[in-house]
Amino acid sequence: PHSVGTVRVHSERKDMKKILLSAILCVAPYASVFADDWGTVTGQVIVSGNVPAAELLHKQGADIKDKEVCAAADTYKDDLVINPTSKGLANVFVYLSKAPKSIHPDLKDADPATVVFDQKNCVFSPHALIARTGQTVEVISGDAVAHNTHTYPLKNAGTNVLIAPATAKGSGQKIAIKSAEILPFKVACDFHPWMTAYWLAVDHPYAAVTDADGKFTIPNLPAGDHEFRIWHEKVGYINRKYTVKVKAGDNPQKAVEVSGDALKKGSLK
Repeated sequence: PHSVGTVRVHSERKDMKKILLSAILCVAPYASVFADDWGTVTGQVIVSGNVPAAELLHKQGADIKDKEVCAAADTYKDDLVINPTSKGLANVFVYLSKAPKSIHPDLKDADPATVVFDQKNCVFSPHALIARTGQTVEVISGDAVAHNTHTYPLKNAGTNVLIAPATAKGSGQKIAIKSAEILPFKVACDFHPWMTAYWLAVDHPYAAVTDADGKFTIPNLPAGDHEFRIWHEKVGYINRKYTVKVKAGDNPQKAVEVSGDALKKGSLK
């Protein structure tokens, strides 16, 4: 009887170990997610030295194609937008060159599924756009004249779609983003050759465009060392290896400077 009881106890202990091990294995994947630290990187890109003044593209009423729409007001070039007070440089892409091993659970799926790309008074909006793989760019138009959107990507299929006048959201041309790109790529309107913009296709959520004050925010990065690229259409890479050590919480960075003379010249060399 004693040996039978001993065997029963050992058997029960083995069963309990199996149950506990099974529970641990089930919880482990979720525990690892919640155990990660996540940090937000904030920064600013500013112009040093001589700050180029905004450059007039065409005056109101200028004798250009579709002038009733395209020259309805004074229009300034949008390839170099600088806040004269803060010296912040807009439309700079700041992005990880490749996806990290961990992506925050809230950012795993691209949201929204569709990104809107508009045109008003024959100017693209936004001038600098980020889209994730799996997202769709919907091209619409607030103008009363026809446009076309001609893309020049390296990896994605190039497109050239006609945009009818006054195309509302939900009725625009859909362009699928299927592959990540190394660099932002040019987008143009062949009908109005001064119209250009840049799109960046990424396969992760860790990318941003600087705002009108040159500021950017990239939230919920996994803690650790990350290497960003900082790129602007006038000069290309401002910094190809912008390294940030991300800790849990907020990670404000020192302002990144780019020479005003270099921007005006169109080269950092």
